[in-house]
Amino acid sequence: MQAGVVKHKRCSMDYHCPACHFDKTLQRIALENRKIIKAGETPKGRRGQIEFWKDKLRELPRSRQPCLHHMKGRIDFRSCTNDYHCSNCDFDQYFNDQYTIYATVRPVDVLDIHGVKAPQGYYLHRGHAWAKIEEGTSVRIGIDDFALRMLGPLDRIDTPLIGKEVKQDQAGIVLHRSGHVAKMLSPVSGVVTANNTRVNAQGSLANQDPYTEGWVLQVHANNLRDDIKNLMIKNETRDFLSEEIDRLYEVIEETAGPLAADGGQLGNDIFGNLPSIGWERLSRLFLHS
Repeated sequence: MQAGVVKHKRCSMDYHCPACHFDKTLQRIALENRKIIKAGETPKGRRGQIEFWKDKLRELPRSRQPCLHHMKGRIDFRSCTNDYHCSNCDFDQYFNDQYTIYATVRPVDVLDIHGVKAPQGYYLHRGHAWAKIEEGTSVRIGIDDFALRMLGPLDRIDTPLIGKEVKQDQAGIVLHRSGHVAKMLSPVSGVVTANNTRVNAQGSLANQDPYTEGWVLQVHANNLRDDIKNLMIKNETRDFLSEEIDRLYEVIEETAGPLAADGGQLGNDIFGNLPSIGWERLSRLFLHS
């Protein structure tokens, strides 16, 4: 839209273009149009006006060609100096390095599901780890609000060292609380590129802010396209969490008897308030570890 290829279209994928069907369709049409032009003909109709957004921006004077990071709203205006070949751009590399260190994940919108917060645009694993796709194959990982409410404030969170590999559906995060240990399954496969050392040392920070400051680690995903097929997003996440909340209430009632009416809101620190429910039982049933 900013390039002028389409009149009006807002991104709902947080600029994760590889997973965007709209982007794939535009690329396919633009490629078809390029072949038509190469054959000496003129593309017709509205489809014929579709071209690659980078080609459209290259029609502007060099000083007015905006840097991709400016288009994403991260920096003030800066012109592109590398003809939109971002992978070979020193500034892009520098910015991404700094962004990895200092940026936090900011959800655009948050759903409230019976007291449990679920951010829009995040992928969720059945073991309650979330994945937020950032630049290309860079993925930030954390623990969802449901699991943190269930297990309560954590003492510390252990993660693999930078450079180590994690695999989807295998234990990659270890949670500690008062001598109890629980393992979480990694939502994606990849190589660890960053750890949130503050959360590693003081796990309760994740409980306070699970989707922004409470992120746990970041990975370079090596099989992202296939991995996200096994994750949930949007309505799938809402339906899944609703079912998980109902299932947790059933487990609580089995231990403590029928609950008093509570308005359907899941409280904080389920395990701390009801230790007889069993740490290992909760880990097995909901973290699948």
